[in-house]
Formats: sequence, C-alpha cells, structure tokens
Amino acid sequence: MDTRKPFFLVGIGGSGMMPLAMILAGQGYTVAGSDRSLDQARLPAKFDALRALGIELYPQDGSGITSPDQIVVASAAIEDTVADIIAATRIGAARMSRAELLSRLFNASPVSIGVAGTSGKSTVTGMIGWILHSVDREPTVMNGAVMKNFARPEAPFASALVGDGQVFVSEVDESDGSIALYTPTIAVLNNVSLDHKSLDELRALFGAFAARAKTTIVNVGDAEAAALAATLAGDIRTVAIETAADYRAENLAPQPFAVGFELVHGGNRHSVRLAVPGRHNVANALAALAAADAAGVQLTEAIEAIADFRGLRRRFDLVGEAAGVAVIDDFGHNPDKIAATLDTLHQFPGRLLLLFQPHGYGPLKVMRRELVESIAARLAPDDVLVLPDPAYFGGTVAREVTSADIVADLRAAGADARHIADRAEGAARLVEEARPGDRIVIMGARDDTLSQLAAEIVEKLASRD
Repeated sequence: MDTRKPFFLVGIGGSGMMPLAMILAGQGYTVAGSDRSLDQARLPAKFDALRALGIELYPQDGSGITSPDQIVVASAAIEDTVADIIAATRIGAARMSRAELLSRLFNASPVSIGVAGTSGKSTVTGMIGWILHSVDREPTVMNGAVMKNFARPEAPFASALVGDGQVFVSEVDESDGSIALYTPTIAVLNNVSLDHKSLDELRALFGAFAARAKTTIVNVGDAEAAALAATLAGDIRTVAIETAADYRAENLAPQPFAVGFELVHGGNRHSVRLAVPGRHNVANALAALAAADAAGVQLTEAIEAIADFRGLRRRFDLVGEAAGVAVIDDFGHNPDKIAATLDTLHQFPGRLLLLFQPHGYGPLKVMRRELVESIAARLAPDDVLVLPDPAYFGGTVAREVTSADIVADLRAAGADARHIADRAEGAARLVEEARPGDRIVIMGARDDTLSQLAAEIVEKLASRD
C-alpha cells in the first residue's frame, strides 16, 4: 500500500479497529480517527494510549475528514448516516472496510497465520503470538483483546504487536463474512457454532477459508469442525482432547486458574502446563502449538513458551477478591463461550453470581434457543443470573428478542434468572447477595466498560467488608 496516503479510522477505539490503528502507526503510516465513545467521554485511557502513538483524534462529526487523499476505514458496525462517512462521500475520500485493510496487510506477509472459529480466536491468536515472540520470530499480531504478556504501564492496551513484517498472526472474523478476504499460509479452525450466522453459512465460510490455506489446523474434538475437516484436502493437521488426532491432549489436571495436560504427538509425550484454566484452553493450546509447529517452531520450545502465556484481558480474568468473593471478568457472550466458562467454574466449589449483558438484539434473536439451553443446563440450583438490557450505542436496531424474553425462557426451565434492565443496578444486587466463597462473574462482549464494572464490584465488596 501507499505509505503516503493518510488513514482515518472511524470507530478507532473498537476492539477490531484499535489494534489495526496500532499496527498502521507502527508500520509508519499516518493515522487519525474518531469514535463515538470518545465523544461520550467513555474510556479516556484508551484514547490517551492512541494519542501517545502519535494518532490524532477527532469528534465523530466529520471534522477530521478534510482531504480526498485520506483513506477512510470503517467497520461493519458504522452506518452510512454517520457524519464521518457522509463527509468522506462529499469530499471524495477513498473508502475501505476494516476487513479489507486488515486482509491486505495480512495477505502481503510472507507467512500469515489466520485463526478462525466461533470461540477461542483471540486466545489462540495470543498464544501463537507469544510463542513466536518468545523464539524471536518478531511476529506482527492483530488481536481483538489485550494480551497480558505484552501489556506494560506505557502500553496498557496491547491488543496488537508490530513485528518485522515476516510473520502476521491475526484472528479473522466470520460475523460479517469478511473471512472470505483472507488467504492464510496457515489456517486454524477452532470450532463452528452459532453466534452471528446460521450453521449453513458458517460451514461455507469456514470451509472456504481452510481450503485456501497451505496448512490447516482443525480441532476435530468439535463435531462441526471435524465434519469440515473430512471434506478438506492437502496438509490437514488435527488436534483434540482425548480423541484420536495428530496433536492429542490426555490426563488433564485442572486447577482454579491453571491446567496441565500431556501432549501426545508423533509417538512422543510432552508435559504441558498452562497459566490459564479450563478444558477449552487446553483445546486452544493444542491449536496454538500445532500452528507454531507448522510455522517451523520446535515443539519443545513452543511448549516452554506457552507455559508463560498469561492470558487475555476479559478472558476468565480474575479482577480481584474482597470479602471472600472472587470477581471474574469474562468475554462469554455466545452459547459455547458461556458453556466453557461455566464448566470451568463448576469444577471447583462456590456459588456463581452471574451478570451477563448480551452484545446486541440481533444475536439474541439468532441464538435464543441455544443460549437458553446452554445456560439452563449449567446453572447450579443456588446460582443466580442477572441479565441487563443488551449493549446498545445508537443506530437502527430491531428489538424482536430482549433480555426479558431470555429470562422468561430460563425461568421456565427452572433457573434463577432475573431481568434487571439497568446494568449498574443488577451489579449492585449481586454485591448485596454475595457471601464468602461466591464467585461474581461479569460476562458479555462489545462494551469495554464491563471491565470497569468488574473493578467497581471489587471496590464495593471491599468497602462492605
């Protein structure tokens, strides 16, 4: 791409746009942007971090788009009625989607590793990035979450890493169909389940993505992914827990915030320890180790590196403990992610007080039945679930299925579920009910202030104590 062209990112503070801005700035491009959250004075530290990289920020009123030489980049969530988009059209500035820009950077790399699947993408991306960084491969990493290993006081929002341009690791998104733009050297397919699209659409998208890769890593422990693997030709490498696969995990040893297992590969056994918990993270680690192996990293070195992977912010993230109550911040927002978190938590004693904020009305409609079934099957009799209204930041949206509808379904299934429209009020209710030994879990996507809410809960518990 032409490095002389300045980029303007609309929605620059979003989880997919911020790391892209970091990578562009790190590669020498001129970057500016706007964000609705900036205008609303939400999460100021995030925008201070962008300014520290030399990125100019503007109100989302069109004032930052002043030249037809600018390339205006927006995610699928940005509507044509946003003032910046209107300004770009009026002035004749070139337009790109976030996925178009990211895929160009990704596809131009000599070695590109794309991580796909309904769940676990960010964690696997972070694991691969950390392994490659640890063995001095200097990867560029594009993630949708803050990678704790790379976060520092001067760079607290480390959802990206800028390397030497030889290896690019990125999660790729199926929700808007943009996965079709990526041509990976190594494709990773974690799982296939409902989130934003129907299963038929997902099968087609993931299958085509895997078919374009030179090497594909597939988690055949997932039934849908295994079915796709059976249709693929070429260099297919399989991973699974306690199931026949090229990379197999056995003898899992779970701990509250860690897990160990034995990796069986090529007739050899390797002891692996992770500093992140849960069976789902064992599956994530298998995919990451297999991808690193395919990229030429010695498996023993990859195993040594992954032991130091400290996880992602908002992925089973222990925020703090007060009054004998642990507070966990988690990205769970679809049936599989929520199931993984609840299964991990229920391996150890303690009541669960859950606050789950759905990430939109559209996803609730798509996954209503599966979401209710997943949660109802996993809530213990004394667990409590609070659902506030879905995350909403403006725009046109059909509210055909609401949090109240999900709560009604769950209550009909016998669960202690409560619709408390205001999120802060719901959190206060859980703090009131919490007793020593409980775990309060904040779950949801899209709204980064959920992390602030979790931290506030710790403070309230401490003051109560």
